[in-house]
Amino acid sequence: MRILGLDPGDRAIGVAVSDSFGWTAQALETIIRKDIKADIERIMELIREWEVEKIVMGFPKNMNSTIGPQGEKAVEFAKKLEEATGLEVVLWDERLSTVAAEKLLIEGEVRRNKRKKVIDKVAASIILQGYLDSLGNVR
Repeated sequence: MRILGLDPGDRAIGVAVSDSFGWTAQALETIIRKDIKADIERIMELIREWEVEKIVMGFPKNMNSTIGPQGEKAVEFAKKLEEATGLEVVLWDERLSTVAAEKLLIEGEVRRNKRKKVIDKVAASIILQGYLDSLGNVR
């Protein structure tokens, strides 16, 4: 079963997908946001293309575990995705995923201008990998 990982932001949505065994997450693409309809249409295309059966979406919580405005936006987007796709959308705590992605890219000596282009999809892969690891699948 393939799982789609999403890191939604105001300007872009990072996308990752799992391998068919549910062991590893691979960064896939960054969707530049246009409007909710276009965003969901692109996600639906990816679901069909990759035969996705579940969605894991980053859930931005405040450091004290409260839900702020960005978290509320994520909950609303998750509801719309579930309605449009008919798939389960799991909200996954994404605190510091972008920080982790930035650190990973810096350690990989990725230039600053290139980091900006890939950070969202790398963050999506970190979110998805965290979820996959929590499932405890044996490799």
